Amino acid sequence: MKATILFSICLFSININAQQKGSFYDFKVKTIDGKDFPLSNLKGKKVLVVNTASKCGFTPQYKNLEELNKKYGGDKFAIIGFPANNFLHQEPGTNDEIKDFCQRNYGVTFQMMEKISVKGDSIAPLYNWLTKKENNGVLDAPVKWNFQKFMIDENGKIVDWAGSRDLPNCEKIVNWINSK
Repeated sequence: MKATILFSICLFSININAQQKGSFYDFKVKTIDGKDFPLSNLKGKKVLVVNTASKCGFTPQYKNLEELNKKYGGDKFAIIGFPANNFLHQEPGTNDEIKDFCQRNYGVTFQMMEKISVKGDSIAPLYNWLTKKENNGVLDAPVKWNFQKFMIDENGKIVDWAGSRDLPNCEKIVNWINSK
């Protein structure tokens, strides 16, 4: 009888834990310089996560991202960029080449991460979480092109996303940054 009760308690506990969807803060990524970066370092901030590319029609959005970073970045808001070569090989460079391109052409000061895959069999764990409701508990938003944006709240939960055509300083994103 005790074994049956204990077994039932264990099953109940497993089911509760399986329903929890985790947090943005559960992931560790690498900066473009190859250093470990626990996303828990961003606790308490709203975070805009963007997959980027240097040879894309949307590449000029780096300028908008940097403007957004200068206006709102700091204690309450951060932008992190993830270069990805998933769409027509529009990010062929090395991490060093990407970093140089971003700084030279757009003066990027927001945190850039190492080049990753944002879709397919080699999808990075963070993007697996960002893009699938079964993992994040909120929404499905597969990455369809470069410069898709994900909005993460101060508690590490995904709240929304914006497509590639939506500029980083669009009303949807600015309203979210300014919301309480």
